[in-house]
Amino acid sequence: MRLLIVEDSRRLRESLADGLRSAGYAVDTVADGKQGLIHARTTNYDLIILDIMLPELDGLALLRQFRAAQGRAPVLILSARDRVEHRVEGLRSGADDYLIKPFALEELLARVEALCRRSKGVTSNTVRIGDVELDLAARRFKAGGREVDLPPREYAVLEYLFVNAGRAVSRAELEEHVYASDKQVWSNAVDSAIAAIRRKLAHAGVNNLIETKRGYGYMVAGVPAGMQAQESS
Repeated sequence: MRLLIVEDSRRLRESLADGLRSAGYAVDTVADGKQGLIHARTTNYDLIILDIMLPELDGLALLRQFRAAQGRAPVLILSARDRVEHRVEGLRSGADDYLIKPFALEELLARVEALCRRSKGVTSNTVRIGDVELDLAARRFKAGGREVDLPPREYAVLEYLFVNAGRAVSRAELEEHVYASDKQVWSNAVDSAIAAIRRKLAHAGVNNLIETKRGYGYMVAGVPAGMQAQESS
């Protein structure tokens, strides 16, 4: 999952990015509202974490413009403004959640996980197809009843295919959601990750979970247990 942090405090911005990357997310960061709006409009993020008091363009104005342009990514506001009317204004401006500063990283991670699950139609922390199971909260993967060790990037690729099961996902879309903008992505990075995942699945006795859509990308067929069926996009 790829996230955007819009926060003018360098210390907090970098601390959040480090914590989220350690949890397995790809993270982009910007320090002002104008750049935040540009990033939000031009990249299909899975979640946006947004401060309110920003230079160039305040967070609520950014949020309203993003929603007016049909921006669909879930938005989590982080703010020291803690009165009820502040929270109501943020939510009515288009935010999906509102977290008051200061906060514990563990709570932020839990809210990020919940918002990402909800936006993908996931109704449980655990999603399953046949003998393959993903624990989205713990970021663990089991195949044939055995836990399989996946590096963060391979897990992120498999997770994205799982939460988009039943829909062919292009290589470009996988790159966009799994890799941050400041990371160099080799032309065969996605294919290499898929090949590694397939080898580990085969070793666990699971074959044909990931289908190749020649010239396009990959797909996990079916709707996992723990998810709602999604409309094709």
